[in-house]
Amino acid sequence: MKKPIIIGIAGGTASGKTTLATQIKEEFQEDVIVLSHDFYYKSLTNLTKAEREQRNYDCPEAFETDLLISHLQKLMTGQTIERPIYSYTERLRQKETITVKPAPIIVLEGILVLENEELADLMDIKIFVDTDSDIRLTRLIERDQKQRGLNLEYILTKYKDTLKPMHEKYVEPCKKKADIVVPANREKNEIGFGIVVEKVRNLLKNS
Repeated sequence: MKKPIIIGIAGGTASGKTTLATQIKEEFQEDVIVLSHDFYYKSLTNLTKAEREQRNYDCPEAFETDLLISHLQKLMTGQTIERPIYSYTERLRQKETITVKPAPIIVLEGILVLENEELADLMDIKIFVDTDSDIRLTRLIERDQKQRGLNLEYILTKYKDTLKPMHEKYVEPCKKKADIVVPANREKNEIGFGIVVEKVRNLLKNS
């Protein structure tokens, strides 16, 4: 089996990482699998739900990145993995898993996928989705209220106390590691997406 092309997509919370990952999936169809760093949040079963709600989920220590790296290395050698399922409402990893088979293109998306050097070194293309903080906050409020059932006061408090300072400390510096910085102040940046697609096609052709 040929080594898969590995694409890392980083950027702030609600910056448009998932949108770009979905566009790549739609372009290359069954040749793509998408892994989110969020699937690999540590499962804090020793804490109460109230305690879990107060944890910092925007720092490197919140993720079991070693497991993600292990799974990625297995996929790279043609092995199947059982990837975790994470519940945002309970802040726990579920008992069930999802079977993921190898594919020619692997997309890794998450706020800190470029922060970890060992993980970043496995990538063929490193992308940073760069979106204005006001736009990200608006999207964050809408997403967390609709999809995760969180109230506005909680969202704004977590943004001010945790998400914003962690973004400045860990996420923003990752922009310097990116091969491609995609401005995403619009819903979709077709030019930026076109550059990514062309790069992937060239890698596929030469692999």
